[in-house]
Amino acid sequence: MTGPATDDERDALLRFVEQFALVLTESGLPRMPARVFAYVLAEDAERYTAAELAEGLRVSPAAISGAVRTLVQAGLLAREREPGSRADHYRIYDDDVWSHIIMQREPLLRRYTTVLSEGLDTLGEGRGARRIAETIDYMQFMRAELPLMIERWREHRAKHAFHQD
Repeated sequence: MTGPATDDERDALLRFVEQFALVLTESGLPRMPARVFAYVLAEDAERYTAAELAEGLRVSPAAISGAVRTLVQAGLLAREREPGSRADHYRIYDDDVWSHIIMQREPLLRRYTTVLSEGLDTLGEGRGARRIAETIDYMQFMRAELPLMIERWREHRAKHAFHQD
């Protein structure tokens, strides 16, 4: 939102935040971190203090504390502090937030592959072993394709104005 938001604009933003946070929650992100992430993604400011997040979301500062900790640990938000300031500021970790989020999953795919491969070695022949082998193949395929997909995304992104103010 550019400039001061009207009450209707602020209410529309908060309705969107709640809707998107619900999707994020269904994907496994806890509720308050999902709300904070959706807010930071959709609201126009570049950086926020915990107090600004609490005010914007109409929640207590205590609710924000654990949420931002979760998001910073997950690499979804970055925490910064100005020299001489006592307040932390939070921002989206990377301007290209979604490719950053997707690439963070690569180590998980690697771990899946390792555990599945170890398990496959213990299984006899049969339908389960074939499913595990196909799963390993899928994980290896995804790991190989992710960097290529991200590169294509960045080329696509460079041709569009999404990232420009």
